[in-house]
Amino acid sequence: MRIVRAEVPSPEFSRFLYASVGGDIAWIDRLAWTYDQWRRALSRPGVETWVAYEHGTPAGYVELAANPDGSRSTPGSAGSVEIAYFGLLPAFRGRRIGGHLLSVGVQRAWDLGERWPDLPATQRGWLHTCSKDGEHALGNYQKRGFSVYRTTTDEGAGAGQSGSVARRLHGSHQRVSQDGGGATRTLFARVSDPTTYH
Repeated sequence: MRIVRAEVPSPEFSRFLYASVGGDIAWIDRLAWTYDQWRRALSRPGVETWVAYEHGTPAGYVELAANPDGSRSTPGSAGSVEIAYFGLLPAFRGRRIGGHLLSVGVQRAWDLGERWPDLPATQRGWLHTCSKDGEHALGNYQKRGFSVYRTTTDEGAGAGQSGSVARRLHGSHQRVSQDGGGATRTLFARVSDPTTYH
């Protein structure tokens, strides 16, 4: 397996990855985006897409998003980098690819400032997950040095809200219910150097 940065922002390719990874788990927040919305999001300083390839075929991806001034959502410290999206195409799940891809994503989040000299050095990495995520997700994040920052529960979320919860299902292996059931959302943060975890 090779993991390569998609250095040229491509709305078409990023939409393919997003829809392919999230299609069966109800990732919906970016589906209606226009070409220009994709282009603007991907062209922001500190946004990177890292793609895992298995024998030349895309297997999954990690999208990183720098938060240089703390203006995006929590944990809100300058120099933070969010693992905005992370997951595998369905055919590649359960093959022990996700843990390696996440490890590389964490390392690339931590050294993002080296590729973007106008951004501050990474001080914190973070991601969102949800109780409808895959059964190994929490352990996968914790093995890579993430700890729980905050947990919230959405009771009785309707189909629209289930979609908004689903947009942060990094590496989910289960379909998100659209039946109005609630979900527990967890925000993980990591403040230590990734070289201390395997």
